[in-house]
Amino acid sequence: MAFVPFDDRDGWIWVNGDFVPWREAKTHVLTHALHYGSSVFEGERMYAGEIFKLTQHSERLKRSANLLDFEIPYSVAEIDAFCKETCAKNGLTDCYVRPVAYLGPEQTSVSALNNKVHLAIAVWDWPSYFDPEVKARGLRLEWAKWRRPDPATAPTTAKAAGLYMICTMSKNTAERNGFADALMLDWRGYVAEATGANVFFIKDGVIHTPKVEHILDGITRQTVIDIAREKGIEVVVRDILPEELSGFSECFLTGTAVEVTPVAEVGEYRFTPGALSLDLMDHYGKLVRGQL
Repeated sequence: MAFVPFDDRDGWIWVNGDFVPWREAKTHVLTHALHYGSSVFEGERMYAGEIFKLTQHSERLKRSANLLDFEIPYSVAEIDAFCKETCAKNGLTDCYVRPVAYLGPEQTSVSALNNKVHLAIAVWDWPSYFDPEVKARGLRLEWAKWRRPDPATAPTTAKAAGLYMICTMSKNTAERNGFADALMLDWRGYVAEATGANVFFIKDGVIHTPKVEHILDGITRQTVIDIAREKGIEVVVRDILPEELSGFSECFLTGTAVEVTPVAEVGEYRFTPGALSLDLMDHYGKLVRGQL
């Protein structure tokens, strides 16, 4: 399928209370967010006409903005409604949903006390984040050069645009090297997450996953932990050293885009997608599509 640039598509984007033709949804080159990273966003999925855990996403969007010292001028309920309206306006029932809030061009300097807070919502068809054949075999990941930052240096629990630059750099490098993604450590040297997804490991029927006090606590991550515990599977949330990967038999990623995706390789470590991770992948897929 031919690549279609994101600024040259049909459809409608919700911007500050109005629907704007897709190609006309623009902002000025001196927008504060472009220069200083004053932007937060969400990644959501609509399945069969329902946006999965929409309110939790809208709540996190508001919380992320507060962490970046600005207030989105709409309630959680209003943002929920706007997301649904945007899907309906574009005639989509299975799609990706991207709300983004950012500071505008009223003042272009480090100070942003006079800048307007903008909110926009775009939706589009979303195929598998990874090639289905690659996903079935398990992803190949390399170690990222960059580490997730110390929470004393950045609002690390926010879903903030600026925090993703090292993710883009790490994923670009991984793809150039023939890998699907990269696994990042935190500033202390513990396993943190992939460039856009949380990570889980399995050993002797027990699931292990890193703490998220200082990184994004993914909504898919929370859902998968709930699913596992409902099935009677023990989930241990703890700091994980990279050398511990030699003792795990399975590994998988979770996220709105990746859903639940097995991993076959992280650097020098190998895993075999097994019954437990494949069952969680299947269960999550059915849950979000209303098949349970």
